[in-house]
Amino acid sequence: MKKKLSIIIPAYNEGRTIRKILESIISVKYDYPVESGIIIIDDASTDDTIQKAEEFCLNYPEANVTILNQTINQGKGAAIRIGFEHAEGDYIVIQDADLEYDPREYNALLKPLEEDVADVVYGSRFMGNNPHRILFFWHSIGNKFLTFLSNAFTNLNLTDMETCFKMFRASVIKDINLKENRFGIEPEITAKVARIPGIRIYEVGISYYGRTYEDGKKINWRDGMKAVYCILKYNIWSLK
Repeated sequence: MKKKLSIIIPAYNEGRTIRKILESIISVKYDYPVESGIIIIDDASTDDTIQKAEEFCLNYPEANVTILNQTINQGKGAAIRIGFEHAEGDYIVIQDADLEYDPREYNALLKPLEEDVADVVYGSRFMGNNPHRILFFWHSIGNKFLTFLSNAFTNLNLTDMETCFKMFRASVIKDINLKENRFGIEPEITAKVARIPGIRIYEVGISYYGRTYEDGKKINWRDGMKAVYCILKYNIWSLK
């Protein structure tokens, strides 16, 4: 019997890339008996993201796509939380709507889950021999600092806490009460997952096709400061 993978796609003004990422997702050939469903959460985009997604659905009715519309922009974290609520099946993965992460690498994340050695799998941009676009020095330093700070409190040895590519057993992530609306959801997820007794967390190397701000990249230094706050908040000040 096939297991179900729910693919959560938070999207805000990704009209240029949403169709391409959806086409990449439905072209994935799984190494395991898995079928997928896609949940797009549009965060009140002001471009043609919704129209592009709806056109895709008309052209590929077999793709099993659900589109959820936020009437007010609330942030990536809010979109992810809504996606988790609507996800069905055995596994859940977060997929950005841009082209930075390659859906063909779902198999790498699925492997520890299907072998029943993991409950959560992180895709690391900082390990392995896969292609990595060379971009911003200070972004890489910031990512490594945030991962180091998070590890210091969670006692994990992750190399990439801030990665988008996180795959979960649905039963694990659906039991966690998440609160963050924006990019602070990454350290919140890690802090709360790390406290689950007996949790099995794995990390695998992935490719990273990073984009510039001209390409539509949205994260900035303010988000980095918020991430520091959330690491402290969910590891020290608020343990719920």
